[in-house]
Amino acid sequence: MGFKTLVVVQKGRDKTYAKYYKTQDGLGIVNEVLYVKEFKDLLSPKVQKILNDKNCIFIPHRSFEVYINDYDAIEKKFKVPMFGNKFLLKLEERGVKPNQYDLLDKANIRYPRQFKDPKDIDRLCIVKVLEKERGFERANFLANSYTEFNQKAKERIENSDFTKQQLKKAVIEEFLPGVQINFNFFYDPLNHRLELIGTDTRRQTNYEGIYRLSQQYQDDFQQEGGRIKYEEASHVAVTVLESLLEDAFGMGDRFVKASQELYKPGVIGPFALQTMIIPGPPKKEIIVFDVSPRMPGSPGIFSTPYSGYLHGENLSMGKRVAMEIKDAIKKGQPDKILT
Repeated sequence: MGFKTLVVVQKGRDKTYAKYYKTQDGLGIVNEVLYVKEFKDLLSPKVQKILNDKNCIFIPHRSFEVYINDYDAIEKKFKVPMFGNKFLLKLEERGVKPNQYDLLDKANIRYPRQFKDPKDIDRLCIVKVLEKERGFERANFLANSYTEFNQKAKERIENSDFTKQQLKKAVIEEFLPGVQINFNFFYDPLNHRLELIGTDTRRQTNYEGIYRLSQQYQDDFQQEGGRIKYEEASHVAVTVLESLLEDAFGMGDRFVKASQELYKPGVIGPFALQTMIIPGPPKKEIIVFDVSPRMPGSPGIFSTPYSGYLHGENLSMGKRVAMEIKDAIKKGQPDKILT
């Protein structure tokens, strides 16, 4: 789209960008790399001056949030123009107010039933709790009663998977036996248009390997102290039944409108509704279990047809962002896409 790219890299974790995809002889996509000792250095005046002197527009993603780990600093101390609404990023963390559940309520979008008190558990639930060692990974576990909740929580705390304090902040929600689909949308504020760029699902360790075992070996695995983990390992591009698209678009529209009321100026650019599709009767239903208000983690959505239906070519989310930036510059309205 005519732009140069700069990737911020941490020393020791740079070769993918500084070597293998660096532009050379007409190949590659990374024009420049900016080295930092650790990613938190992005907040330093020195690094921010370099980015601003190079006239950078910063594209946020989940890793940026995780490694900075300070949304207040992102909102108030990071002075590099950011594509999208940086005040929406904190929705990824359920402990803020208003949070993603408030936004989903306002948008009239169904999400799994939650249990504030584990004593109220009356069905199979998934307990979403953060890891002790890696605060951005989850040490989720399943429980179908208060007794099982206490038993598993005690085992996991003794195993140092998480702390009692982290357990107190856990989200307990009903387990939905459906198909996981991420709807990756793009809201274009210049033309007031919602677009579906692509759909994907996830593969997670070690869950993917365990469920392929026979029941006997699954039991053996757990009896030997094995624990199911839900660490994301890869994404898979998928398509959905066309009859579901109208419901998905409707949810996207309501989400955008609710975000404009709660977090002005609302959604700008990419966001994803992570969903489970559950069976009828009366018909299959889309239920949102998580929200990603930023660049998605799956470049494979390029392989799905939805952006092509609208634009005449399949788009990656990166290219769609670049198209929006170019359009904003052409129209003299960069303020509509940056915060």
